[in-house]
Amino acid sequence: MIREREQLMQQLMELLRREKKSDIAVLISQYQPADIAEILTELETHYRGTVFQLLSRETAAMVLEELEVLDESVIFNLVESLGAKYLADIINEMASDDAADLLGRLPQETREIILELMQHEEAVDVQELLEYDVQSAGGIMTTEYVAIRKDITAGRAIDVLREIAPEAETVYYVYVVDVKNKLVGVITLRELIVANPHALIESIMHRKVISVTVDMDQEEVARVVSKYNFLAVPVVDKDNSLLGIITVDDVIDVIYEEASEDIYLLGGSTELSDQDQSIMAKALKSRLPWLFITMLEGLIAGTVLRGLERELSAVVALAFFIPLLTGMGGNVGTQSATIAVRGLAVGQIDTGDVFRVAARETLTGITLGLINGLIVAVIAALWQNSFVLGVIVGLAMLGNMTTAALMGTLVPIAFKKWGIDPAVASAPFITASIDITGLLIYSTLASFLIGFLL
Repeated sequence: MIREREQLMQQLMELLRREKKSDIAVLISQYQPADIAEILTELETHYRGTVFQLLSRETAAMVLEELEVLDESVIFNLVESLGAKYLADIINEMASDDAADLLGRLPQETREIILELMQHEEAVDVQELLEYDVQSAGGIMTTEYVAIRKDITAGRAIDVLREIAPEAETVYYVYVVDVKNKLVGVITLRELIVANPHALIESIMHRKVISVTVDMDQEEVARVVSKYNFLAVPVVDKDNSLLGIITVDDVIDVIYEEASEDIYLLGGSTELSDQDQSIMAKALKSRLPWLFITMLEGLIAGTVLRGLERELSAVVALAFFIPLLTGMGGNVGTQSATIAVRGLAVGQIDTGDVFRVAARETLTGITLGLINGLIVAVIAALWQNSFVLGVIVGLAMLGNMTTAALMGTLVPIAFKKWGIDPAVASAPFITASIDITGLLIYSTLASFLIGFLL
């Protein structure tokens, strides 16, 4: 596959250098929009516009959708090289939700110019979606859906579908509304086709409709779609009026974005864009707080070690095992935090499950601590020829791993309950906190048993 990609890029670059546009058009027409988007990200900047202009409007629109997820910096480059008018014509071909997502990432000045150049009806739909929070159901929904009245027949509904379905993003589900546009039911396309043409829609529709509110967080929307295995879910306002739908492809994008965000936050960092005007400011704002917290906790850990000064002076071998204890505790804490963050994200853990989850992780920490504590105790005893030192190190390992597992679980759950993204229970914060508790356990044991060591 890699060899094929290299050969393709070599062939394409040769055609670009020779300005064989017709041959380039034939070559790239053999590939799917997702493949073309990848090709554009690998091309030299000044060639991207040339290739993009050779695509049909429909294909170009799909390529832009792929670039939005893959590498939005290429979109900025295309805006600069092709101009706002050309991009506006392409964006007219996109679904309203995808167009809103794309424009929402552009600078406000560029966004306003493109909106003015778009077709009025399309621009109005996109502008309405841009008013919603980008991470809410309203921010990812599309207004291009199929809805029919409950008081018409199945035969008439088929006629309506022929008229409006070409403009809809999906027709797998047909939503049913009353005269006030209230969502009252849903029927699948298959059920509609096989129904008696004279049957009223309200007599064959499903009345229990799972929907999401327009202000629901996109992560919660993703959980709903995943739980019920939907291809689309309707979006309603507080009065249950149908506003739009969210399709499964948008949910996949949400899962990808949220997973990436959680990974960055878990490390106390953030994703950076080459087009960001304030990269340094964002990086500092994202990382400095956690580094300050880590530094403060490091100073506290130093204070704890100072309290161990007498014991370390008397038995130097105690210092040999400090990196091992803090490192193992940090690993267990990070593992527990990762499990907790994922469980909260996918709905497997609820903030009301604190005691159950904490008990489970504590038991896991005790088991890991017993196994690793026994191993390191034997090593310490044999290495330093001291049974007591082995006991101290082994018990410290047990206590540290148990505490780490518990802390790695409780911190994300607490953050979730306080309304903070649990992913910010970052590895630096948890690791530093566990270092302090681990050193406290180690110093306490050493203080009590120093007499036996001497």
